[in-house]
Amino acid sequence: MTRRSVAAVAVAVLSAAGLAAALATTATAGPPPPQLAVDGGMVAAMARDLHLTPDEARARIEREAGAARTESTLKARLGPGFAGAWLNSDATELVVGVTAASQIQAVEAAGARAELVPRSLAQLDALKVKLDRNARNAPRSVPGWYVDAPTNTVVVLARDVAAATAFAHASGLTTTDVRIEPSTEEPRPLIDVIGGNAYYIGSGSRCSVGFAVNGGFVTAGHCGRTGASTTQPSGTFAGSSFPGNDYAWVRTAAGNTGRALVNRYPGTVPVAGSTEAPVGASVCRSGSTTGWRCGTIQQKNTSVTYPEGTITGLTRTNACAEPGDSGGSWLTGDQAQGVTSGGSGNCTSGGTIYFQPVNEILQVYGLQLIVSGGTPTSTTSPTTTTSTDPGQTTWQPGVAYATGSLVTYDGVGYRCLQGHTSQPGWDPPTVPALWERV
Repeated sequence: MTRRSVAAVAVAVLSAAGLAAALATTATAGPPPPQLAVDGGMVAAMARDLHLTPDEARARIEREAGAARTESTLKARLGPGFAGAWLNSDATELVVGVTAASQIQAVEAAGARAELVPRSLAQLDALKVKLDRNARNAPRSVPGWYVDAPTNTVVVLARDVAAATAFAHASGLTTTDVRIEPSTEEPRPLIDVIGGNAYYIGSGSRCSVGFAVNGGFVTAGHCGRTGASTTQPSGTFAGSSFPGNDYAWVRTAAGNTGRALVNRYPGTVPVAGSTEAPVGASVCRSGSTTGWRCGTIQQKNTSVTYPEGTITGLTRTNACAEPGDSGGSWLTGDQAQGVTSGGSGNCTSGGTIYFQPVNEILQVYGLQLIVSGGTPTSTTSPTTTTSTDPGQTTWQPGVAYATGSLVTYDGVGYRCLQGHTSQPGWDPPTVPALWERV
């Protein structure tokens, strides 16, 4: 088979009767195609990840756009004989598979290189369908399969080659139809982390995402102990406190993307911050069992006794919730308020439900809430000092207090119950979960 350079093919295109020069991936005459409006962020990312200069990245984008147009045109023109198309490693040459020698000239005239192969793309797709129909019987050691146009085969990925071969044969494929490729892949879903969505713990118990934070999400402590694993999204409880408190945070695996959103069932609402709403304010809750429900804030700093023990510092509401809603988001407007703890009643007869305030969770674990329209909210003061002095000092924001530290505030003494970094508005009388009066 004759192989020509891209430049030589371009000259052939310009002299070929009945073919427009615009089909060529490279043109040496006539008006240039309109320049693509290339996003600067895309250029920078390509330069970083493909090890290119910015100019090389822009040139590659232009070539790929031309190749896509050529592929589309040839796919329609070749019809059943089209056997797929692919670019070489640096995207300087488009290769098009054909099943008949008579189609080679049309491909070369369009500025691409033709490769004669035994199967059309439609035939390869039909082989893959056989595997798809038998997917329920695929062994766990087979992470996937696909049509591979450059080799003109169907590829089955395999951590166990013998099991993959048996699966392919049981699906009706022969050794000439399929290529078994050893693989170490272990696919898992990578999803957006959105408040109110379900996630699963350990062997299958379900809770709801509270709010996305840098590195994961916050939720209820009773949903899982530190070290417990999660799926959808995949992750691990990096911290958990229950009873006494009812908060936790899950560190999600790479690839799961935190969003400044809460599921409204249907639709989503943005999360812009975590300014605490006053008693009497409306508040809405999202959870994976009962969806989006609203009520009002009735009391703050409530202590609630569950069978497992007493939880302090909760907020009491008249919004309803049911099992599986635990850990889910509470919002007033676009401001995060807390995560569902528990309560009584249901969403048929009504009830009383409590949430753990979110700012305490962020404060205790030093997390950053992911917010809409900008940089995640910092949960610590930019200037922080550390206090381990057992003697009494005057409370002030921006200090990392250790458990047992003693302070005075308005002439009254307090003891630190949990190590944390103080911030404005979190003075000892306001946060009894962190301070006790002495």
